[in-house]
Amino acid sequence: MQPNTEARFRARELGVPLGRFRPGRWNSITDVEGVRVGHSTIIRGAGPLRRGKGPVRTGVTAILPNENIFDQRAVGGGFVLNGAGEVSGMTQLIEWGLVETPVFLTTTLSVGQVSDSAVRWMIEHYPGIGGEHDVLIPLVGECDDSWLNDSAGRHVAPENVYEAIQTASDGPVAEGSVGGGTGMICCDFKAGIGTSSRKLQPALGGYTVGVLVMNNFGHMRDLRIAGFPVGPILLDQYKDIPHRSTSYGSIIAVLATDAPLSSHQLGRVSKRVALGIGRAGSIAAHGSGEIILAFSTANKVPRTTPKMIHHMKILLDQRINPIYEAAIEATEEAILNSLCMSRDMIGANNNYAPALPLGEVKELLDRWKLRPKTPKPPIQPPAPIPPHETHEPADEPTIAEAPPSAVRGAEGMMNVPLPEPPAADGQGPADRSRSGTR
Repeated sequence: MQPNTEARFRARELGVPLGRFRPGRWNSITDVEGVRVGHSTIIRGAGPLRRGKGPVRTGVTAILPNENIFDQRAVGGGFVLNGAGEVSGMTQLIEWGLVETPVFLTTTLSVGQVSDSAVRWMIEHYPGIGGEHDVLIPLVGECDDSWLNDSAGRHVAPENVYEAIQTASDGPVAEGSVGGGTGMICCDFKAGIGTSSRKLQPALGGYTVGVLVMNNFGHMRDLRIAGFPVGPILLDQYKDIPHRSTSYGSIIAVLATDAPLSSHQLGRVSKRVALGIGRAGSIAAHGSGEIILAFSTANKVPRTTPKMIHHMKILLDQRINPIYEAAIEATEEAILNSLCMSRDMIGANNNYAPALPLGEVKELLDRWKLRPKTPKPPIQPPAPIPPHETHEPADEPTIAEAPPSAVRGAEGMMNVPLPEPPAADGQGPADRSRSGTR
């Protein structure tokens, strides 16, 4: 196939609905105030694979939750949909419910090097680690980029980790074949880093939810865009291009929000991120790792304090549904952005990952979009049933009339009162009421 030279653009420009909430200013995880993202990208060499020499198509991405994450820890949580992957430090994150290091994303066989370099950077900036303060475990997520990269060569060096941290900034985030996503593939197309955000209306709290993914899952037949089966339609024209067959790939997703959520709530939100991954086509295959971690910037938990109690604000569970929905929407769009912003790449052994053909995809989506020629009349609700036909006891209040405590459970759900059992004489409660026996 000829190289794809068409201009790249983000998924929103495909013209299909990607949810009901609006994105933030940058449509990025950095729309959550205080969050910064940096990359270090390593691309060098071409041709046959020579272990330790290249070709190299890899890197590292750093996500900083705030300016001083060691001293002012963020509340965190997570969820593992399928565990054929790793985020080092996640066991402690789930146990303590705290994020105390930047989050790093890289290639599988460089997790140790990135973790070691992150510890070195942290000790340089916080000399009390391991003495005055406890030791720490950096959060490092991985995906396998060995189809395009000399992964066994472990080319991510300390200077790459430092570069990712030092270049981290707010504002727009580079997407596609950058940082940890440099050698990643999704559904047999070139992918990598993608991000998106949602800003809730003031009536829903006005919170921001941002997601960043390192995207490396699936086969072409799996790909869905806004629910449309784009992958199966494109499959035939790419059937003669070799693609990875032994590596299922994975995806690591990081969610940030300024909503005041507890660690348990962040774990629940992380499960909804998994739903967003499924919307894009993942089946969480046996050999794939779908791992999500999340943090909230609303509450900072100090490392040291003379106080006995630390007070935090927590969103009521009854108000969390819009956060769930925003997480799903932002995740799906972040995955699509990683595909839309990536270009063709040739890597180790001349393995080729084609870019998603945006022009063709847009034509397909335009053709599939439903555009009714004449609006249908609105559906009218059914006529109310007259009270005498409801078969309710005459002196029992209806659900609408009853006080909340009579019809609502502890979770705020409606509970319809059960009818009383028939009396021994065969008369029901309504019959007894009419006969004056009640």
